[in-house]
Parts: sequence; structure tokens; C-alpha cells
Amino acid sequence: MALIHGGQVAARALRRAGIDTLFGVVAGPMIEVFAGAQAEGMTVVGGRHEMNAGFMASAWGWQKQKPGILVAGSGPAVTNCITPLYVATESAMPLVVLGGSAFSNTTGIGGFQEFDQVAACKPFCKWTGRVDSPERIGEWIHLAIGKALEGRPGGVYLDFPGEITAARIEEEAAIFRDAPEICAPHPDPEALMRVADLLESADRPLLLVGKGAAWADAGPALEQLSNRGIPYVCSPMARGTLPDDHPNFANAARSHALNGADVVVMFGGRFNWIFGMGRRFAEGAKIIHVDVVPEEFVSGAAVTLGITADAAATASALVEALDGRPLRTEGSGWLTGIQEQSKRNADSARSVMTDDSVPINPYRVVAEVRDALPRDAIVTAEGETIMGICRAMLPSYVNRSRLNAGTTGCMGVGAPYVVGSSLACPDRLSVGILGDYAFGAAAMVVETAVRVGAKPVFVVVNNEGIAGHMIQDGMLPPGSPRIASLLPARYDKLAEMVGAHAEHVETPDGIRPALDRAFSAGETAIVHIQVDPKASRISGSNYLQ
Repeated sequence: MALIHGGQVAARALRRAGIDTLFGVVAGPMIEVFAGAQAEGMTVVGGRHEMNAGFMASAWGWQKQKPGILVAGSGPAVTNCITPLYVATESAMPLVVLGGSAFSNTTGIGGFQEFDQVAACKPFCKWTGRVDSPERIGEWIHLAIGKALEGRPGGVYLDFPGEITAARIEEEAAIFRDAPEICAPHPDPEALMRVADLLESADRPLLLVGKGAAWADAGPALEQLSNRGIPYVCSPMARGTLPDDHPNFANAARSHALNGADVVVMFGGRFNWIFGMGRRFAEGAKIIHVDVVPEEFVSGAAVTLGITADAAATASALVEALDGRPLRTEGSGWLTGIQEQSKRNADSARSVMTDDSVPINPYRVVAEVRDALPRDAIVTAEGETIMGICRAMLPSYVNRSRLNAGTTGCMGVGAPYVVGSSLACPDRLSVGILGDYAFGAAAMVVETAVRVGAKPVFVVVNNEGIAGHMIQDGMLPPGSPRIASLLPARYDKLAEMVGAHAEHVETPDGIRPALDRAFSAGETAIVHIQVDPKASRISGSNYLQ
């Protein structure tokens, strides 16, 4: 009988689950997992830091609707995974960390990098486990993948004692499990009819679209529902679930819509800070919350009815329930008023979008990116100033095509997300619009991208610091050394260093040609744009938010 090592068992279990890519930093005692993955024909993305590799894996998993897999060594390698686990769990992105740990026969007596990694990771995960034999590696991976993927996606940690991956077992002794077929939870029929009745009689109904709706591919059903004259507002990473150029898209009049609605239906989102903790609605508004996790129904919002169900299934059922029933909103002027407010807010930003001044206004950069992007581009935005501008100005049209700092507001995710998305969807353009601080937090992923053949484009909007000079000059004592502000570094030189495409722009008329060259280059590219370090977001502007 043939003998195989634990790393091969792990790779075969991943392959069995339909996963063909893993991310990580090569280190003991998990080297055999990397070797096994290569032997099984998987794509292995070797990063330079576990945190960046984890964010790449999360973006890959978000695009593929499978868990991203992050393989890490022991001790500090696993502590480097805690931030990606926390971000994945809070942002509902599936991530499985396979972490090596100290050899079992040295624990308690000062083994190399000995650390209770399961306990350390547990607060940041949906689930944790520890492999107890090489024969059961496949079974444990089956459990980890299922826990990360089903229900609300999130982070999972699986611990591998040092002796597990190198151990050799007979091939036939390995235990594998196949994922069950799982039906999406459907809404309770009585509850559904209550929602249909509320929508039928509402004067000012509103749909809220969260990441759960994006994950569930609820866009087509939600669009049918909105087409009955109901406006909708998307959370930042749900943008594109329905196209942003739909006439009922209300993010440009977000405050007007939230404050004025009399019936609100939330699909797959949370009433957290992104939606004002649920405290921004009109007094007496009826709030319906659809989610796969019923605990979410108890929040800062005065939820009238919670429905534990899949967002797509519920939206489809509501479309059917409302078929042939006239809605009061269709003649109330509610939607028309929101559309007019949206237009006024959009018009208020026109002048900065065409600003020809030098140094460049960052609004002009985002306007040029908007006009240059293909419709199906995957866009990641990150940075204190530029992420806010992108949220206000940059539309998305395709489901799961928008990433940013997410629920946790974590900086440093942007550049890795761009690479992970490019690897997951090589036939689509993956673009990051990143501030110089945000890009610099993970800039060496450029080398990883070139090495593994990814083709992302990084648009680095350099305002020389965190919020440009606003914090440095406005909040710190006069004459302070550079803390919030950074040097006006030439980040495009990083592309030259690794043989990628490089562009440097200092004037507005140079932005579009540089973008066009980078987008068509067919390789990793950095477009470095020097902008006014004293520029800031327009106060009160909520165009497209």
C-alpha cells in the first residue's frame, strides 16, 4: 500500500471540496501542506506576511463563494493570522486558517514557538478545532470548510500539532468527507404575507441591501422587487448587487431615504455603524429584517419582524406574493422625490470632478477612474480620504465587485484584496484605488502578484499621509515631526523594481492616458498619482455613498 504524508492528505481534502488555490507563508511545521498542494496541482500563493496572505485568501473566497485557505507556521505566524480572522468573521467572508503548532511531545516544557493558538484565535472565529491524528486530517478540514462557509460566512482556525503533517499513513487510512447538499432557508409563509401587506400599503417603502444579499446572489430578485417603485440603499460592500445605475438606487439620497421611510426591509445586512445602528429611521417606521442569523434581529434598531431566511429566497417569494397587487407607493411621489434629491446631490459634486487644478484634486482622480473602468471591474477602495470619495462617486454594476475596509474598518486590506480578486477572477480587471498610507501598509504584495502571475492594477492616490495633511497640520501641535503625514514617495518605483508596469502622474490631463495604458497592459501595474495633500472630502457630500 502507498504511503502519503499529512500534507498530501490536507491537499486532497481541499481538492475534494473544490478548492484549487491556497495562500500562506512557507514555514514549519506546515511545509508538507505546501508541498502536498503543489503535488495535487493546486495554485500555491506564497506571501511575505501572513496578514497580507490572509486578506488575499479572503478576497479570493469572497469572489469564488468558497473559503479562502491560509496556511501558516507556528507561534508568531498564527498571531499574524488573527487580524484576517477577525476581519473575515466580522465582514462575513469565508476564511480557513490551517496553522501549525508545537510538537505534542514538547508542550508544557518550552517547545519551539509553543503557544495555545486555539485559545488565541477562538474569540475571532466562528469555530476552532485541533487535528488529533493524520488519518483524520481530511475529516477535520471538511468540518472547517463547512463551518466557515455555511450560515453567515466567517473565519475558522484549525490547529495542526507539529508531528501531524509530516507523519506518513497508508493512503487507504485517510478519512475524507463530502459536503452535503444544503437547501437555502426559506421564509415562513405567514411572515412573508405580513411583509407583503406592509409593502402594499406603505407610502414610503425602502429596501436595504447588505453583504448577505450579495453573497446569496439576491440581485435579480431584489431588482424585480425594486421595480415595483421601491427605492433601495446598499451597504458599501453590497454595491453592485443591483446595478448602481438603476433609477431606484438611492445611495445618493441616503439620508433622505433612511429618515423618511415608513416601511424598511433589510436583506442580509446588520444594523451596525454602517446603517447608523438602526437609529436613523422615522418614528413609527416598520422595520423588517431578513437574515440567516436570528441573533441579528436584536439590535439598536426597533425591528418589527425578523425573518430567518436566505435573502434571495425571501426576495423571490416577496415578488411572487406581490404579483398583481397594486402598491400605494407607485403613486405617492416617494420614489420621484428620492430621485430628485439624488440628482441634486450628484450635481453638487460636478465641479470637483472636472477640476483642472494642480496639484490634482482627488475627486478628479476618482472621476477619471470611473470613466475608464470596464463595467464588470472588481474595485477595491481604501484610505481615509480616497475610500470616502470612492464611496461617494464610484459606481459598481456587478455582484460582489466592490471591496473596502469592511465592517471592521481595517486599514491594510486593500492591496491584498486587489491581488486575491485578480487571482479569483483572472478574466476581469481587478483595480485598487488606494491612498498612499493604505497602499504602503501592504505594498510588497506587488512582488507577490508579479511572481504568481496575477494582473491587478494599483491606483495609488498620494496625498502624503493619513488624510493628507489635515491631521498633521490641523490636529497635532505646530511644528510636530511627521507622524500622520508621509514623505512624497514615488510608489510607482515598486513596479519598476519587480518588472511590472509603472505610471507616474502629476497633472489632470495625464490621468486618463495613464489609466488606459495600465488597464490594457495585461500585467501587474501601479499608477501613481500625486494629489493635493491639503485636499479633503466635501463636507456633507453623500453622492452615491
